Amino acid sequence: MPSSTQPEIRLQRRLGPLDGAAIVVSNVIGGGIFLLPAFIAQSVTHPWAMLAVWAAGGALAFTGAMAYAELAALRPRAGGEYVYLREAFGPVAGFLTGWTSFVAGFSGATAASAVGLASYVSRFVPVAGDTTPFLTIPLGPFQLVASPQAVVAIAVIALLSAVHMYGLGPGRIVQNLLAGAKIALLVAFVVLGFGLGEGDAAHFGAGGAVSPALWVLALIPVMFSYSGWNAAAYVAEEIRDPGRNLPLALGLGTVAVVVVYLLLNALYIYALPVAELATVDVRVVDAAADQLFGPAIAGPFAAASVVMIAASISAMVLAGPRVYYAMARDGLFPAFAARLHPRYRTPSRAIAAQGIWASLLVLSGRFDQLVEYTGFAIVLFAGVGVASLFVLRRRHPDEPRPFRAWGYPIAPVIFATSSALIVLNALWRSPATAGAGVLVILAGLPVFLFMRRSRSR
Repeated sequence: MPSSTQPEIRLQRRLGPLDGAAIVVSNVIGGGIFLLPAFIAQSVTHPWAMLAVWAAGGALAFTGAMAYAELAALRPRAGGEYVYLREAFGPVAGFLTGWTSFVAGFSGATAASAVGLASYVSRFVPVAGDTTPFLTIPLGPFQLVASPQAVVAIAVIALLSAVHMYGLGPGRIVQNLLAGAKIALLVAFVVLGFGLGEGDAAHFGAGGAVSPALWVLALIPVMFSYSGWNAAAYVAEEIRDPGRNLPLALGLGTVAVVVVYLLLNALYIYALPVAELATVDVRVVDAAADQLFGPAIAGPFAAASVVMIAASISAMVLAGPRVYYAMARDGLFPAFAARLHPRYRTPSRAIAAQGIWASLLVLSGRFDQLVEYTGFAIVLFAGVGVASLFVLRRRHPDEPRPFRAWGYPIAPVIFATSSALIVLNALWRSPATAGAGVLVILAGLPVFLFMRRSRSR
């Protein structure tokens, strides 16, 4: 009998530049901009110097985005820096970035955000924030603890995972709606804050001298706050006309984030003098809202926070599984993750794997530790990803490049160097925390050897 073969199922190129930009915006704008300005105000005590450090961080993020734009246009495949590190520095480097993304980067951040969302929902439905255990499952030195808050967090992860499994069309619509709502809410907050809030423009003239060394050190938390500017690269295989639209997505998304961050920091200073901002021990955005509008804003602001956090979770559920899908195609992740849904053409099994692991992290309560341990790895792998641009240009000098990184080679050198300094600073200032992160990353080596051995059989 003649053999018949099924046509290969592939990812669909259905995303445009605004879709990619929405993924960037949702990935980047998260807890950092709502928490870290107070920490930065402790070392950068003049308002204009504080705004300048956020602008400088934005410039670095844009530099990285332009380098990734060239890489993504050159290799428009799912997986982001996994693809670039694998090709430039070998499969071990590629695997370790993907391993870290699965174990902590995307999954841990998803778990942390889902628990944060549940805490905001509890302002309207108090049981959603109840941490009282109703089931405990011991697992050796660890235990899984189920509580109403954990159930709500896991339900959010499951719901958004299901949306993105159902197809790129529905997932794209939900993601764009959430990202649009996120930007609209923040812009409305800024406009109403300056227009109707109880702030004072005199705060911009009050502040002390700033040490250049402290100003440079303040770039470290600022760069963490901009993490995620490369998010559109993870879905490069689903972007239409990637040579044109990927650079647009990365550029538009990053610029939008920089503008929002600068406006929010200006509003924080308008609401609170920098000296007072430095003493805030809650989310800065909450303290500023309370000062500008009074306690009456608490309810509406909590509702807005739910929408904004949901946008971040949705973006991570969309982007992260594309990394594991790419790894599985190369035999460096369990083979099931390389299978696309036969009807919806989504990496549904990779999405499910991330959702299950994130849910287990919620139940274990270890997500905060993982995110803290591996926070520097986000900067590390992004810096190495940008560095891969030099390797691929040297190795493939004549290969057509639909887009070339702006400011090459100086701008990418500045970004890669800054990333290296941030990582070294993390190792120096927090050796125990960063050391634990290094162990998490290196734990991927035996997994890599196992996967490679299994593939060769």
